[in-house]
Parts: sequence; structure tokens; C-alpha cells
Amino acid sequence: MKKKIKFLSKIENINIVEKLVDEISVQENLSSEIYGNLLVSMVESVNNAIIHGNKLDESKEVIINYGLSDGYFWFDVKDQGNGFNFKNLPDPTLPENLEKPHGRGIFLISHLVDKIEFKEKGTKVCLKIKIKTNHLN
Repeated sequence: MKKKIKFLSKIENINIVEKLVDEISVQENLSSEIYGNLLVSMVESVNNAIIHGNKLDESKEVIINYGLSDGYFWFDVKDQGNGFNFKNLPDPTLPENLEKPHGRGIFLISHLVDKIEFKEKGTKVCLKIKIKTNHLN
């Protein structure tokens, strides 16, 4: 399964992602832990694409490709921004960064997913999360 959605960079379009995660959760009968990890990581990724990548430019799009493969749910979030240096991110747990209002999203995502990769100069984040379902055997 591989699917694609795209939408304009409007904060209110985050609800598209929330609905998508809800649908996937029902379809795959996800555990509450995996549902939560998937929801937060997808919302954070799209939020970053809208705010930091596309700079809230409502004429730019966010594109999400996603699917299920080999027991993993994977998704790629692509923005139309200039990218960023993902190899040199400040550690949000250091004392000098604790009071900063931003800078925790990627740190948080990296702790919720099984794999995170940045491509295309940081305009695309690729994530994989192991799916555990609530199916009774």
C-alpha cells in the first residue's frame, strides 16, 4: 500500500493528518501506544513542514507519501522550503536550550519512531514506525 496526500501550508490543515492517523488506527487496529507515537510524530513533522519549511506560505504545499510495508508504517513529509542543516541540531535537553520555545520537535519525533532520515537538503523527512496491532489470536 502506498498513498499520497497534499495540502496547502495552513496550520488548520493539521486536522487532515489527525484524521488520517485516526483512519489508519482503526483500519490497522493499532495499540494506543503506537497510535499516540504515530499521531505525535506525523503532526510534528507536518507542523515543521508548514512553519519552518514553508514559512507559513499558504501558496506552498506539504506532500505526504505513506504506506504499510513489512510490519512498518512509513511516511515521508516533504515541504517546498530551502531545507536546513539536520546534521547540526541543538540538543534541547542542554541547560542553555531548556527555556527556548522551539527546537524539540525533531528530538521528540526521533524518540517516537523506529527510523528517521532527512533527504533533499532537509526538505523531506522519512519516518518508519513498527506497527503493533491489537488483534486477538
